[in-house]
Order: sequence, then structure tokens, then C-alpha cells
Amino acid sequence: MSERKFRSRRVPSPGVFLLMDEAKTRARAAGVTVIDLSIGASDLPPPPEALEALKVSVDDPTTHSYCLKSGTMPLLEAATEWYCARYNMQLDPATEALSLIGAQEGLAHALMAVADPGDGILMTDIAYPSYFGAVQVAGLVPLYMPLGHDFLPLLEQVPAADLARARVMLLNYPNNPTSAVAPRAFFQDAVDLCRQHKILLIHDNPYIDLVFGTEPSPSPLCLPGGRDCVLELFSFAKSYHLGGFRLGFALGNHEAVASLEALKAPIDFNQYKGIMRMGVACLKLPQEVVRRDALVWQRRAEAMGGALQREGVEVRLPTAGAT
Repeated sequence: MSERKFRSRRVPSPGVFLLMDEAKTRARAAGVTVIDLSIGASDLPPPPEALEALKVSVDDPTTHSYCLKSGTMPLLEAATEWYCARYNMQLDPATEALSLIGAQEGLAHALMAVADPGDGILMTDIAYPSYFGAVQVAGLVPLYMPLGHDFLPLLEQVPAADLARARVMLLNYPNNPTSAVAPRAFFQDAVDLCRQHKILLIHDNPYIDLVFGTEPSPSPLCLPGGRDCVLELFSFAKSYHLGGFRLGFALGNHEAVASLEALKAPIDFNQYKGIMRMGVACLKLPQEVVRRDALVWQRRAEAMGGALQREGVEVRLPTAGAT
């Protein structure tokens, strides 16, 4: 009898992070010192307020059980309050917000929740590596948008056939890996285009606080029409250095949120309540805390850029970090 292989047509090849991890493990086992630039992991410590919230939670027996929707509400209320303070839009935490076990998990499940296999997804061919695997697992067809010199999609050049086929547009600004930042006007054009063609705009926004300079990063959700067609994903990994704790949240269109919640319901019982309390503590911190950390990334970028320039390498300094 021939060996039976259990493999779905949707399973992608090993991702770049897995391949790099295997290579680093082999190198370390061989005694090689590894300088790891392969993944955007912060080396700054989490806020002490977040760590204290977790320590207290561990000894609280009410955190030890499964966490259903009611248990996520403190985080969702804090998230919608944080968004309102930042963008002057009040969202309903019960219907326009959802907790995630990291934004990467949220994106992969969102693609499966809001589109069917064979549907098109408008995206860029320069993108965070995990996007391509998530698109493949969801069975979607990537429709690559042309990019301008600023690494922003040239929306006016997207073919009509692609707009007709697409169910989703995926954006990520501040961008990984280019560090490009999109202005408010670009996001408004994207919202208008998606509303016109009944496309869900998913904006992956983990680098929201890593913008260099004084101008805040725009959010497409708060723009005119954004509530009708935008699902925005946020992470605690970058702004608050909680990458290993796997926590994020989604805000936006209530139908998209409901679809994502329905898909996640048979898959997980949400993140540990103590970790969600860490998120609440982070969202209540003053904005000066995350701006201070963003300056660390800016100084490092300037130091590296300056060193490369002194060696004769032409470098355009980034306008945001993508750690």
C-alpha cells in the first residue's frame, strides 16, 4: 500500500521566518555568532505597567478559565476609547471591535472570513512575507497593484477587471518592509475606491506609532466612508514590545467584524485574560511613552543610514520604523 499523504492544496510552502529560524538554529549549533536581522522583533522592554498587570493576573483565579466574548470586553472598551481619543471616532466595542491573538492571526482568519476561494485580493507585490502565505491559505487570487516611487499603490491605474474581481484590498502603512507612510489623501482615495466597488479595505496597522516626526499616522477607518468598508488591525507587538504575548485587536465595519468573529468562534477561546489586561494597561499609557520609543528606532535608522552613506552606499532614510 502506498503511503498516504495528508496535504491540503491550500497549505503554503514553509514561510521565510521558519526557514530563517532553521538556518539560525543550525548556525548557533555550529558555534556561529548570529546577528539576527531576520524578523521585526523589538528589543525594548514592555511597559512596567503591562508586566505588573500580568503578574497580578496570574494569582487571580478568575483569569484561569476559558475567555469568551464577555471576557474580552474590557480590552475592546479600552481599544475603542483609545481610538476615539486618537481619531475622534467612537466605535461600538460590542459590534465594531474584536480581540485577536496577534494581528497576524487576525489577518489570516479575516481573509478566510470575508472572501471565498477564487476571489481576488488587491495587494502589493512588495509586502510583509506572511501576507502571501495567508492569501494562499485563504485560496484567494493576488491582484498586484502598480506601485509608485513612494511605494504607494497607483490606485488610478488598477485595471477595471481587477476591481470587478476583488473582494478585498490589503494595505499596510506605515509599511513593512519599505517604511513608506501613506498620507490621509491616499487613504481617502482608497476608501472611496473600495466603497464604489464594494471591496473591503483591510488595513494592517501594527506600526501606527513608529512614524518619525510629529505628524500622526492616518487611519482610513475614521475617514468619510471608512466605517462602511474598512477593517483595521492593530498589534501590541510594536508599540508596546509585547510580540511574544500575541495580542491584537480589530476595529471597523460591523459586518466584517461579525464574519471574523463567526470564523474564530470554533477555532479559539481568545487570548488569556491576563495578557488582555496587559493590553488594557498599554492603551491607557500616555502617547509620550510610545513616541519616546519611536525616537529610539529613528536614532538607530539615522546611525545605520549614516554609516552606509560614509561607505559610499546611497541611502534614503526611512520616515517610519518597521521593527
